[in-house]
Amino acid sequence: MSKTSPSAPDLHVDSLLAHGGGGFDLATGAVVPPIQTATTFVRDESYELRNPGHLYSRDDNDLFVKTEGLIAALEGGAESRLFASGMAAIAAIARTVRPGGTLLAQSGIYWGTTLFLRKLCARSNVALVETEASELEIFLEEISVTKPDLVWLEVPSNPFLKVADIRSIAARCKEMGAVLCVDATAATPLILKPLNLGADLVMHSATKALNGHSDLLGGVVTTADADSEAWAFVREERKLAGAVLGSFETWLLLRGLRTLSLRVERMNDNARKLAAFLDGHPKVETVLYPGLASHPQHELAKSMMTGGFGSLLSAQINGGKGEALKVAGALDLFQRATSLGGTESLVEHRFTIEGEGSGIPENLLRISVGIEHIDDLIADLDQALSVI
Repeated sequence: MSKTSPSAPDLHVDSLLAHGGGGFDLATGAVVPPIQTATTFVRDESYELRNPGHLYSRDDNDLFVKTEGLIAALEGGAESRLFASGMAAIAAIARTVRPGGTLLAQSGIYWGTTLFLRKLCARSNVALVETEASELEIFLEEISVTKPDLVWLEVPSNPFLKVADIRSIAARCKEMGAVLCVDATAATPLILKPLNLGADLVMHSATKALNGHSDLLGGVVTTADADSEAWAFVREERKLAGAVLGSFETWLLLRGLRTLSLRVERMNDNARKLAAFLDGHPKVETVLYPGLASHPQHELAKSMMTGGFGSLLSAQINGGKGEALKVAGALDLFQRATSLGGTESLVEHRFTIEGEGSGIPENLLRISVGIEHIDDLIADLDQALSVI
């Protein structure tokens, strides 16, 4: 157990994060919480729990409570729940739609999400509608016509970095009785707070920037309303289906969150400068990044995002697949790997990962910008582009 910390409104988010949500271990005075490895908890002679709320570790874990409370505070939400991976969190939310219902999903998002939703809906008798959300009037009309049970957005989208109007879509969802969930993984809660814009649920792959060190799998869902029917299902799904995060992974996530403000500040600054460099390079066809004034949703992004535009960007290289792979292969500092949000900068040829049917251009490189010095990142990209 930890000492009660000052309430979130009393502290700047940077201070809240630096102290891992506040408090210290009462038993030892340690400023870092202990890792509880027990899976079950004893009862007394009268068969009463010795510590109320500690029955079985699938749902009863002090580290869960501490970390979930910190993330809920970051999101401006009522409650959060941790999951074993980002996809486990997505699965729990998607299953709120009952057989015979309808799920409206933004098209052109993370392929893993799209593929899962297609397979889940096909075997669960759920109608899946995929529509481009950055075309606002078309998307709003789709909500009115299809009357979905759940609307799924990804802001900014991965890997096309499109930005949907969360406020307007949330208002239409409320009119039609639909639950709106936003995957804001690429932005982090420090840049984008979908719940403040009207969304019902916000989801993050904690594997990415929340942890920030590429050493755990995790997911988290936060709700604006802890009494909603959708949230009751998500809570039950986590507890009964058992897609829980381990104690050690939760401890790593809480440790990673302590430096989130510093990492996000550096990563966003680096991404902005890299996008500007690539945008003016003669061997780059297009740069996809909402922080660029040329981005079609730049003004919308400015109205919803604070402190930056995220650390993910994509660049389409002049030529085709061969040229893009040559550039990726010539990079020295950027590591060629899947994922995003870590301290190290990564480059990925998305078409190679997702293949035919994904809609990914063959000349697209997705770049996750880390915390290295910007001069080194620019120099590495510049020399790599010189090979084509």
